[in-house]
Amino acid sequence: MRTSALLALFTGATCIALSPIWVRVSEVGPTASAFWRVALAVPLLWLLQGLANQRQAPIDRKHARLLLAAGAAFAGDLAFWHWSIKFTSVANSTLLANLASIFVTLAVWLVWRQRPSGVFLAGLATALAGVGMLVRTSLEFSPTALLGDALGVVTAMFYAWYLLSVKDVRDLGIATVRLMAVTTTITTVFLLPVALVSGEALLPETTIGWLKLVGLAWISHSAGQGLIAYALAHLPAAFSSVSLLFQPVMAAVFAWILLGEPLVALQVAGGVVVLIGIYLARRGSS
Repeated sequence: MRTSALLALFTGATCIALSPIWVRVSEVGPTASAFWRVALAVPLLWLLQGLANQRQAPIDRKHARLLLAAGAAFAGDLAFWHWSIKFTSVANSTLLANLASIFVTLAVWLVWRQRPSGVFLAGLATALAGVGMLVRTSLEFSPTALLGDALGVVTAMFYAWYLLSVKDVRDLGIATVRLMAVTTTITTVFLLPVALVSGEALLPETTIGWLKLVGLAWISHSAGQGLIAYALAHLPAAFSSVSLLFQPVMAAVFAWILLGEPLVALQVAGGVVVLIGIYLARRGSS
């Protein structure tokens, strides 16, 4: 197992785990921060694409449709997740967003009639039990936390759609950096009008506010997604999928240290149960 790929995997997961922290402390609204997350990343990603200097086939209509679907799905993912982070705890919103892998298998089951294994169904039941524990915690946390949890589940649905679209695009041979550059640009186009009509504060008031958005775009989005994409190309799929569960754990740790967000016993137990469920589901669908 390559040490550099392993380091990239955990570093990338840590970078992404910082994203809810940037969102929580941002000077702009949730939809606006989702927009700036991708808008500020676009120039950097296209620069990296140019530096890659790889010969690539032109994008045809089939590629374009899949890339459009991936960009729309990612826009929904970011918009709902950023609102989830505002309403519920960072730990809950991140854990629930990671249910995406379960929704991927459910979609394959319902659309392509590929029956899931018993291990997957056991993982699904376990994850749902953990979600119930998280929801119980949210009911005691604040009046808005339950809404935030629901938005976290919707986030997972959109991210599952994004993952399925990206898989189809990668199967057609589009390189990772090019894929990220194109889909991030499309996501920006989708999120701009939504941010404009949201009525939220769109522009940070301070230089620190802009630096937070740059951190969200360059560290969490560009570096985090890029490092994970590199790692996934050099590590066994089963190991990588399990190791990425490191992300919600780190997000909860960052929220505890940087935001003073407490973790109660039932929430910790529910988080562990959700992670076990996701682990089993991924094992059962691999």
